Amino acid sequence: MNNYTQSGLVNTKDMLKKAYERHYAVPAYNFNNLEQVQAIVEACIKTNSPVILQASKFTFAYSSIQFVTNLVRGAVSHARNLGSNIPIALHLDHGDSFDLCKMVIDHGFSSVMIDGSHLSFEENIALTKQVVDYAGKYEVTVEGELGKLAGIEDNINSEESTYTKPDEVVNFVTSTGVDSLAISIGTSHGAHKFKPEQCSISSEGLLIPPPLRFDILQKVSEKLPGFPIVLHGSSTVPKEFVTICNTYGGSLANSIGIPEDQLSKASKMAVCKINIDSDGKLAMTALVRKFLHENPSVIDPREFLKAGRKELIDMYIHKNSCVLFSAGNA
Repeated sequence: MNNYTQSGLVNTKDMLKKAYERHYAVPAYNFNNLEQVQAIVEACIKTNSPVILQASKFTFAYSSIQFVTNLVRGAVSHARNLGSNIPIALHLDHGDSFDLCKMVIDHGFSSVMIDGSHLSFEENIALTKQVVDYAGKYEVTVEGELGKLAGIEDNINSEESTYTKPDEVVNFVTSTGVDSLAISIGTSHGAHKFKPEQCSISSEGLLIPPPLRFDILQKVSEKLPGFPIVLHGSSTVPKEFVTICNTYGGSLANSIGIPEDQLSKASKMAVCKINIDSDGKLAMTALVRKFLHENPSVIDPREFLKAGRKELIDMYIHKNSCVLFSAGNA
């Protein structure tokens, strides 16, 4: 059993409480490799922002649970050596079983999400409470989910979305004891969040995605005053990175993300944690494609990954400062 406090990590309880009180959202960035972790931590140090580092079971399949936890321990140590005390949490994204949540807690994660949204309401409560009971023994925070997001990301696949029902949230939170709640108000997993026919067209001919259901968010927050809400599937899919990818051999037709102003509005309400995964993949891939095209003789992975890492740092700094407003709140 590895206790996360020995690694300098924190859980998300105080982190999200502070975000609620100050009306910003803590960035929850997914990672799969060294360069992504470096970029996330450096950007959050530079912006003095709290951060949640997220990994899914597919991250462990790519490397291992031991690699992931030790990588993050190294990142925390690096931040402290630089004199930074920004709060860093290590979070399981989309845990789909009690055994998976137990495994990561035992390996030193400070926070977990148990996703029972594919189950019946009663089964979701039972599974979530089981995780909460175990996590509570080690002061690990737990995020639950009500409602279902559409889209595909890390093999998390759903053809249809189901909006969260505000009338269910009080029963769910009180019955399970979760510390935060992910809801569905129109965000979606992956880089193709909406079909073109779901969008309107601007005067410049750009696709405009349907607005998030802020009415649902408002009703949920009224029923759960002071309780932290989470948004999944919140990548903005920046057009400049889509263009770079497609210019250098990619194929990302009709890639549509969540507009920045919608995320900013949510962060000023009850949303205290916003999950971003696809944007990190997109920015890294775009700059690696561009670098290799312009430097065909380079074979050193450090060179092209460094180019991607630099772009990631700039992107995360922008999100912390101008979208989520977490900058300066560590």
